[in-house]
Amino acid sequence: MSVTHLIESPTKADGAELWRIARDSAKLDLNSPYAYMLWCRDFAGSSVVAREDGKAVGFVIAYRRPDEPEAALVWQVAVDASQRGKGLAGALLDALYTRLVADGVRYLETTITPDNEASTRLFASFAKRWNAAMETSVLFAGEDFPEAGHLAEELYRIGPLTPRKDPGE
Repeated sequence: MSVTHLIESPTKADGAELWRIARDSAKLDLNSPYAYMLWCRDFAGSSVVAREDGKAVGFVIAYRRPDEPEAALVWQVAVDASQRGKGLAGALLDALYTRLVADGVRYLETTITPDNEASTRLFASFAKRWNAAMETSVLFAGEDFPEAGHLAEELYRIGPLTPRKDPGE
């Protein structure tokens, strides 16, 4: 299904809405509202928000790794319930990485718990669209976390990514 949302960098004013979307997802580790507001200010260049009628309906927050600027790690992807099943998450990733790759990023990184099949499909689909290899390894084992029962966080590394001529490629 075609997505026709406005996709752009977030602003400080988007932080509260990103927090709401993340909270309502009931799947993401929820950060404080303050964290989302700071993210929108400090990492706007490596993040995107989708708008419909001026309202935020989805986002990707990411950052370039300080020790490896050719890699940008996707921290969270979330889409409002009203927009799910429309391909918005993939469109957000494509828009963000089209911009980041033009600025020298060659790898998408993210972490996914083994039980999150939707995220695994999202990033496998991204790798396929970008004709890039996808490697996985355990970044943090479950026992690394302070709370009992946390699943491992598996690192997904996709790349190398090369500039795309057409967003539909």
